[in-house]
Amino acid sequence: MTSRNDIDIPAVTKRMHERRAELQGLQTSSEDQRRPVELDQTRVGRLSRMDALQSQAMSVETDRRRSIELGRIEAALERIAEGDYGYCLVCGEDIALQRLELDPTAATCISCARTSEIKH
Repeated sequence: MTSRNDIDIPAVTKRMHERRAELQGLQTSSEDQRRPVELDQTRVGRLSRMDALQSQAMSVETDRRRSIELGRIEAALERIAEGDYGYCLVCGEDIALQRLELDPTAATCISCARTSEIKH
């Protein structure tokens, strides 16, 4: 496939590189929040420990979602490099420009995305 002429590839690439840097910075800055919670009741009360466990679980889940987004960014950047960006990975048709503007990492057209949602 060849690159689509209706997509500003340099702008998309820049946007994804900026988002990747932002996510990587957030991952680094939140490392402390994902560390295991100390269970020593003599140092921390039961409710404080429960709050800390909940906060840690939320931080772990947030990090997992960031990792997924980083993976989607890397995959989209790879599609750009290969000249396949903007084409559905399932059917090969163009992904709507509005869909790519909303989510530049979108890998499928809306029809294929709907079909995949129905199957799951």
